[in-house]
Amino acid sequence: MTPPPLEPEEDEMLVPHQELVAADAAQPMEVVAQTEAASTAESQPAEDPQTSRFTWTIENFTRINAKKHYSDAFVVGGRVLIFPKGNNVDHFSMYLDVADSANLPYGWSRYAQFSLAVVNQIQQKYTIRKDTQHQFNARESDWGFTSFMPLSELYDPSRGYLVDDTVVVEAEVAVRKMVDYWTYDSKKETGYVGLKNQGATCYMNSLLQTLYHIPYFRKAVYHMPTTENDMPSGSIPLALQSLFYKLQYSDNSVATKELTKSFGWDTYDSFMQHDVQELNRVLCEKLEDKMKVTNLRTVVEGTIEKLFEGHHINYIECINVDYKSNRKESFYDLQLDVKGCRDVYASFDKYVEVERLEGDNKYHAENHGLQDAKKGVLFLDFPPVLQLQLKRFEYDYMRDTMVKINDRYEFPLQLDLDRDDGKYLAPDADRSIRNLYALHRYKFDDERVTKEDTKKALEEQYGGEEELPQINPGFNNAPFKFTKYSNAYMLVYIRESDKDKIMCNVDEKDIAEHLRVRLKKEQEEKEHKKKEKAEAHLYTIIKVARDENLKEQIGKDIYFDLVDHEKVRSFRIQKQLPFTTFKEEVAKEYGIPVQFQRFWLWAKRQNHTYRPNRPLSPHEETQSVGQLREVSNKAHNAELKLFLEVELGPDLRPLPPPEKSKEDILLFFKLYNPEKEELCFVGRLFEIKFEPNVMCEHIDKKATFRASQLEDGDIICFQKSPIPDSDTQMRYPDVPSYLEYVHNRQVVHFRLLEKPKDDDFSLELSKLHTYDDVVERVARQLGVDDPAKIRLTSHNCYSQQPKPQPIRYRGVEHLLDMLIHYNQTSDILYYEVLDIPLPELQGLKTLKVAFHHATKDEVVIHSIRLPKNSTIADVINDLKTKVELSSPSAELRLLEVFYHKIYKIFPLHEKIENINDQYWTLRAEEIPEEEKNLGPNDRLIHVYHFMKDPLQNQIQNFGDPFYLAIREGETLAEVKERIQKKLQVPDEEFCKWKFAFISMNRPDYLQDSDVVSARFQRRDVYGAWEQYLGLEHADTAPKRAYTANQNRHTYEKPST
Repeated sequence: MTPPPLEPEEDEMLVPHQELVAADAAQPMEVVAQTEAASTAESQPAEDPQTSRFTWTIENFTRINAKKHYSDAFVVGGRVLIFPKGNNVDHFSMYLDVADSANLPYGWSRYAQFSLAVVNQIQQKYTIRKDTQHQFNARESDWGFTSFMPLSELYDPSRGYLVDDTVVVEAEVAVRKMVDYWTYDSKKETGYVGLKNQGATCYMNSLLQTLYHIPYFRKAVYHMPTTENDMPSGSIPLALQSLFYKLQYSDNSVATKELTKSFGWDTYDSFMQHDVQELNRVLCEKLEDKMKVTNLRTVVEGTIEKLFEGHHINYIECINVDYKSNRKESFYDLQLDVKGCRDVYASFDKYVEVERLEGDNKYHAENHGLQDAKKGVLFLDFPPVLQLQLKRFEYDYMRDTMVKINDRYEFPLQLDLDRDDGKYLAPDADRSIRNLYALHRYKFDDERVTKEDTKKALEEQYGGEEELPQINPGFNNAPFKFTKYSNAYMLVYIRESDKDKIMCNVDEKDIAEHLRVRLKKEQEEKEHKKKEKAEAHLYTIIKVARDENLKEQIGKDIYFDLVDHEKVRSFRIQKQLPFTTFKEEVAKEYGIPVQFQRFWLWAKRQNHTYRPNRPLSPHEETQSVGQLREVSNKAHNAELKLFLEVELGPDLRPLPPPEKSKEDILLFFKLYNPEKEELCFVGRLFEIKFEPNVMCEHIDKKATFRASQLEDGDIICFQKSPIPDSDTQMRYPDVPSYLEYVHNRQVVHFRLLEKPKDDDFSLELSKLHTYDDVVERVARQLGVDDPAKIRLTSHNCYSQQPKPQPIRYRGVEHLLDMLIHYNQTSDILYYEVLDIPLPELQGLKTLKVAFHHATKDEVVIHSIRLPKNSTIADVINDLKTKVELSSPSAELRLLEVFYHKIYKIFPLHEKIENINDQYWTLRAEEIPEEEKNLGPNDRLIHVYHFMKDPLQNQIQNFGDPFYLAIREGETLAEVKERIQKKLQVPDEEFCKWKFAFISMNRPDYLQDSDVVSARFQRRDVYGAWEQYLGLEHADTAPKRAYTANQNRHTYEKPST
């Protein structure tokens, strides 16, 4: 993708040129007239003044004896350097070079994109041209191609490169400004802004930018019905309207959080790498629904279909009888193969490729039986906007993960889907519409939008490998190739005939009035905050706490202290204004005359509490706000915290504050009601001291304030005296016990371990509750008779999932230990209700065993729970009581299976304590009769299903592996017959399989006459699973997978 045409910019010199300018002078790039008549230079048109072209005609070429040969400078200080006989290679070598690089000023650097060419003077189309880019500096002053073209081609007169002993070299150079991403302004440089990445949402950002740059779609979004009462986070149309409006009119990158919230994605979802096709469909489906309003036909209804919907037909046509089956389907986007295709056209060829259904794969035609047929897909119509999803990812069976395909894959600027007489179109397609498309391209990197040269932008997104041009001419360096991991995964083409309609004008009149008002208001608020931030150093924030705040907060949010300063009134006052001006503001706000106001400074005590410490002196009140803040605030932040003391008379009118002598102290009073378990603020007079462990000190009622060591800002809590001999039992009879409870209380959300996303119930507990206290409360909540049957698992705060290991019985001391995860405290626990007490369970080992029935088409998972010192024999005996055997005398064995290979038959005497069934599959099966009486020369071999990847030349195992007994001298034909019977595979499918002896992942294909036992070693060795009989299935994906009669030895191929 590439942005719109470049705006004219100031020219910039490539290198300093000593003959023309001083070394440190910044000069514009210029084209210097060449001294030789044979050399000519021309400049680009005025709209792109940064690019220069240069033609260098080199006469008497074969007579040049020097190893190096330079052109004159054609970009100030820049010249072409050639090695006529090659730079220590049998190729012509050519570079762009900075003249006089030893005298470059310190820090000099220029970035240039350039191409070098050797002109074919007979047929221009055979001209060899190569391009690259480089950051030139004093250390890397030349860059180019050591192996530009073979010398044998250059010096062969018949090839056209050397004519009359003359070679013509062309160079084109464009100097680019280096982007400083700290100061880069996307809007100023390109006219566009980017989208902020929430975390792995780059796919969503590119999709949204693509849709935004389809003006017809943007206009339709603006016309979707929304109201001023809607909230963007709950309305997809409004969120998308808001996003598009900001992209169109904002000067900075735009956030997408409101939109993802409107999708219903939680924060975990937004940090997942959503597939771009999935995103596209989710968005389109949701918008399509919203464009349809019940009982109201909207102007935008059907827009999604009009823009993006096309149709193709799936057909099966019999070859020898007159029968054809068609099925019409619609699409909003097309998934094109990248692997094995060089470009978009090759992918379309593959998409419509005809599959022959013949031989054992004949088609069952109605009333005609099995018939040879052709199967394929053809298009009925293409949409005006064609979205192509490139399959850049595929599943790797060996690594069990998705891997990216970085193969080179080209896409044209103009796509002609009518090519070759409309070979992609169905016979009844509408051919009156010309399906000629232009690539819709822009280059966005999340928050940044940059200008890109069209050719470079396309080349960068093709993928594949690139050979780095060589540096340091004169040294024989081997070429270095690297894989380009940045490549396109979604292409958008717009049909030429619909372009005028789709690329329509979108302006403010298309945006609903309420939306314009809302978004302009948001923008104004944002600008206001930005201005406030820029001017913050000129202002002081004064936070004023009053009695009313204490009454409102104490007993609800505040228990130990007086007030939360984040929830009180703030005043933003210029620093140079006198404090008296602020007092006038307070008088206007609260109706309290200036003379009745007394302000106290807050101070932080050693126990980390804030209390009013002393009143402001008359002298301090004459100072400026800024001076007062500096005096009172050692932290030097922008805030000043004050307590406003106002005395009220009997008529509730303010009075002058009383004189304060050294003997007077300001105390605050809280009343505790043990019956209601409530604490409230009741006033102040002219503490409970506490620390994080809630320390309360009893006050002697007969002692004086001085004797009690009370000081300004202290809090006194009091309560009614308890009634002697009262029968009323209270949980927290006094203030210390109540504050202890408040300090340690914790609401815990419990979730069933099997449903880790959903809260089941919540309990208010104490952080000091023991393990037994917690499980007892949970058991009581669930109605479980024995608390020991409750098993708890802690929460991982980082993954937002249960921890892998549950909490052991009494394995932690207190609730707080269950909730702490590293340095974070969670409020979530997961629970299970066990069928036996946890202490008993912890003495047992639980194994999940997959039992494969000998004759039935079924696999059943059983949980086997035995004491940890039990053996495999005990597991098998326990399993026999739970499964249905083919006969009472049937014997069982236990296998270890991993990645479709059998790694072990467990010995009966092996202890189960250390067996891990978390990653490996434990499989139990009956021992076949044929294996019980093996002769001395008979073999028990491994048999695995596999497919072969022709591109990676790798074997991929799949399905269920099994053992097979083979007799001495038994041929493959005989073995195949037994395998087919064992797996119950129909003839038409089985005949397609190939059989191979595989050792260390290398197949050796067998013939029916081969003796199978001769291929296998006659003694057991470690790694026997790496020698096996392989059953190869042809990889026919994406054709129909065989699904008939799959039994316990399933071999169904994974979908690709």
